[in-house]
Amino acid sequence: MKFFNGHWEKAKGVTMYHPREVYEWHQRGKEFVFLAPHQNIQGRGMTLDGVVFTFHISVAGDGIFHIVAEHYQGIRKRTPEFVLNRGEEELCPEETENAFTICSGTGELHITKNPFSMEFFHRGKYMTKIDFSDFGYIRTEDTGVLLYEEQAGETYMRGATSLSVGENIYGLGEHFGPLVKNGQSIDMWNDDGGTSSDLSYKNIPLYLSNRGYGIFVNHPERVSFEVGTDRVEKVGFSVPGERLDFFYLGGGTMKEALKLYTDLTGKPALPPDWSFGLWLSTSFVTNYNEKTVTEILERMSEEEIPVSVFHFDCFWMKGYHWCDFLWDKEVFPDAAGMLKRLHEKGIRVCVWINPYIAQASDLFSEGMEKGYFIRKNNGDVWQWDKWQAGMAIVDFTNPEAKKWYQLKLEALLDMGVDCFKTDFGERIPVENVVYYDGSDARKMHNFYSYLYNETVFEIVKKKKGEKDAIVFARSGTAGGQKFPVHWGGDCFARYEAMAESLRGGLSLTLSGYGYWSHDIGGFEDTSTPDVYKRWVAFGLLSTHSRLHGSGSYRVPWIYDEEATKVLRHFVKVKEQLRPYLLEKAKENHETGIPLMRAMVLEFPEDPACAYLDRQYMLGERYLVAPVFCPTGEVTYYLPEGSWKNYFTGKTTEGGKWITETVDYFTIPLWERIGL
Repeated sequence: MKFFNGHWEKAKGVTMYHPREVYEWHQRGKEFVFLAPHQNIQGRGMTLDGVVFTFHISVAGDGIFHIVAEHYQGIRKRTPEFVLNRGEEELCPEETENAFTICSGTGELHITKNPFSMEFFHRGKYMTKIDFSDFGYIRTEDTGVLLYEEQAGETYMRGATSLSVGENIYGLGEHFGPLVKNGQSIDMWNDDGGTSSDLSYKNIPLYLSNRGYGIFVNHPERVSFEVGTDRVEKVGFSVPGERLDFFYLGGGTMKEALKLYTDLTGKPALPPDWSFGLWLSTSFVTNYNEKTVTEILERMSEEEIPVSVFHFDCFWMKGYHWCDFLWDKEVFPDAAGMLKRLHEKGIRVCVWINPYIAQASDLFSEGMEKGYFIRKNNGDVWQWDKWQAGMAIVDFTNPEAKKWYQLKLEALLDMGVDCFKTDFGERIPVENVVYYDGSDARKMHNFYSYLYNETVFEIVKKKKGEKDAIVFARSGTAGGQKFPVHWGGDCFARYEAMAESLRGGLSLTLSGYGYWSHDIGGFEDTSTPDVYKRWVAFGLLSTHSRLHGSGSYRVPWIYDEEATKVLRHFVKVKEQLRPYLLEKAKENHETGIPLMRAMVLEFPEDPACAYLDRQYMLGERYLVAPVFCPTGEVTYYLPEGSWKNYFTGKTTEGGKWITETVDYFTIPLWERIGL
């Protein structure tokens, strides 16, 4: 949210108060607490009236500083809160005449008393700074009356870090615009908006700097980021209310900052080995039954294209009944037998679900009577007609509702289903909404995705074991990386959508998520054979690979004869890379460093890599540059070092740009020599 009108003035109706000096301080347990009034106190009378900030500083791990700035402290604490593995270390502030220094491993926080500021260092190297004017308590629609009088506007707390010359900002979740976030205004608000707008299914209030630090804003509700916009030399972040809570993540490199972030919010689980194979879907609104499924899989087998997972999309259940978790008997009269027959072919099964219960579902009455749904203020079940007629939303803050939902999934797992595609979870209401545990609806809007995916992941893990636990999720928030994998949502079947999908995936993996997939060939419409074949190469060189669409099957033979050969070829390529991918997956599980990496993450010192968003690394060894045009021409950058072409065996030295034209059986795939 923007609060300024140019450099000199605030936006209309905005009054902002800044902490000018450290006035009084003490150590309370493992916290360093100080007061910071909005004016310099030059006499006793100046302590009357006016705004005072209370700061709480603690050390939450090696290189992690936790900073909380409060105005009014009497505000009732509202849930939910992010699930954090937060440690609390002893701190020993060192005081000089006009400053304090707090150390944490290789990190240092310098607090200047007057004028108040915070500076962060790593091994003595300056990282970033927060001046007194970067913190703000803000009132909107201010009429100029006294502070203690009620006003119509809202209040916000704001912070901002300085942007150094040449500093770039990354992350903030899965966003489909430019990879470098400088110059962008981004709100953390999950929404079902496809891949071609500024809306996002997965908003993560974490940004990384190429200087080697991160800022994690510890608020599940809407957080507004102004990255070099409101103030071009600042990254501003604001939240509604009277309290601002954030973590500074040191480390000295972007990789180390990601390690610290996932130490704090959780490491990704290790996906099953079989999940790295090819996933094939029925697609969305196609007509299919067991005969269709069998014929498709038999054709794939005849074409020597091994399928690891077969996915049944929405219409495995009857229309208007989503979700009742019951196979449509008119289409699948022997679902258990079908699942057994698929397992006999060595194929695992994924089925589509969401957290909504349609009014026509047999479960609606049961859920309503037992209080398992989100309710309105008057006690009615919250319902609407978007997506499913009269649908309700499961209230996962109710432990009994969570168990109830898991029991429905358990029956499917017992029948032979192996995992679930946890679709939706973004369109969660905030007005006239009551949760079982009293959670604040605005804080719950994004966090709902965490509870939803956690609920499903838990039951899969319980029934199938830790080695086979996986979901295929669309929505996410901070900590959601613990429940892999995630895919990029509804994209169009064209090159522009393919490129925007990649930008979203790289942005997401720079936000703590280890794995990422997308709909090969695009979801909306049916692509040309050309786009499909190029997308196959890209898709099979992503961490997880799924053929999925809307109105048509994504099997290769509907495109042209060559598409089948291309798919077969790249399935084999990924199979050859599987041992390496599994090795990197284990590394991600242990460290939080993503398997699929933006170039800047692997080569932070190379200025040519800073903005690259049409190529990426798989681990530290393989460089992939998808083709985004029908001519087959691709231009990409090979960083310094020795490289070997995966397909030709040709070796070359890096530090240069390459332009080449490749056929459908080739994609720039280079291996770093000497690793």
